Amino acid sequence: MEACSGAHHWARQFRQYGHPVKLMAPKFVTPYRMSGKRGKNDAADAAALCEAVRRPQMRYVPVKEEHPQIILCLHRTRQGFVEERTATYNRLRGLIAEFGVVLPQKVTCLRREIGAHLEDLPGYANACVGDLLAHADPLDERIEAYDWLIAQAARDDARSQRLMQLPGIGPNTANARLASIGGGHDFQNGRQVAAWIGLTPGQYSSGGKTRLGRITQAGDNYLRSLLVMGARRPQWAGREAGPLQPLGEESGGTTRLLAHRGGDRRQERPAGVGGTEIRRGFSAQTRRCLGRPTPQKASAEERKELTRNSPGRSPPATNHRCTARVDVKRVGPAPGGPE
Repeated sequence: MEACSGAHHWARQFRQYGHPVKLMAPKFVTPYRMSGKRGKNDAADAAALCEAVRRPQMRYVPVKEEHPQIILCLHRTRQGFVEERTATYNRLRGLIAEFGVVLPQKVTCLRREIGAHLEDLPGYANACVGDLLAHADPLDERIEAYDWLIAQAARDDARSQRLMQLPGIGPNTANARLASIGGGHDFQNGRQVAAWIGLTPGQYSSGGKTRLGRITQAGDNYLRSLLVMGARRPQWAGREAGPLQPLGEESGGTTRLLAHRGGDRRQERPAGVGGTEIRRGFSAQTRRCLGRPTPQKASAEERKELTRNSPGRSPPATNHRCTARVDVKRVGPAPGGPE
C-alpha cells in the first residue's frame, strides 16, 4: 500500500489476519505509473504498486503502532497552536505598524509594551488589537498544557530519559524523535538517519567530480527543526558560560565545528553550526543512547598503535641494496659526464 493517511491503521488491521503488509512512499510509486502524473486513477495506482513492490532496491515505510501515533498527535496539535499564535502576533504587529507603533518580535516584550500604545490607536484599531490579544491568550494556555503533556510522556519513558541526558535535547525533541524513529532499527548508521530527516547535502556529481549543495530538507520538517535548534542551543550556552566544549566524544569533528572565529563579536558564532556533520553526530549519539552502538573509525594514531602492538607482526622489510638517493626530476646526463 501507499503510505498515505490511514495506511498505518489498515496495515495493523491486515496484520491481525496474518497478511504481510508493505508500505511504500507515494513518491517511489509515481515513476512506475504508466500514464505518469496526469493519468492518476485507482487502476493505474494498483498497477504501479504491483510494479514497484517487485524492485529489489525499494525502501519500505515501517508500520507505526498506536502509541507513537498518539505522541505525534500531541506534537502536531501543539505545533498548530504555535503557528496560529505566531500568525496572530504578526498580524497584530503589522496592524499597529500602520499607525507608527513598532514593537519587538519577542512575545513577552510585545505584550509588555503594547499596553502603553493602546490609547494612541485611533478609531476601531484599538478594538481590533484588543480582540487579537484576547484571541492569543487561550492559545498560550493551550500550548502550555500540551508542553506539560509532552513532558509527562517523556518522564514516563525510560528511553526519553536517556536521550534527554544529551546536550541540547529536551522533552519535545526526545519524545518526537522516539515517536518518529523509534529504536532506529530501520537504519544502519547515523548518516542514514540524517539523510532520512533531510540534513545531508544534495549531490549533483558527474565525471568523478563531486558537487555538494544545500541540505535536501526531505522528511519531517518539524523533527528537523527540533534537531537544528537542539544543535545550536549548547553552543550558545557554552559561549555565554565560557570556552565552548564539544558535544561529546562520539560527535567526530564537532570540536572543529565549535572553534571560535576571531575579530568581530558577530563572528564568534561557532563555525558550521548549520553544517551536516553536527547533525550526523547528533544522530549517532541518539542511536548509541538507544542501545544500538555505531561503529567508529579509529584514528591514524590508533591504527598505527594497534599495528605496532599486534602479536606475530614481522618487522617491515628494508631494501639494503639501494641506499643512494635518486633524483627523478633531473633529466639529461650527469654533470661532467659524456654528452
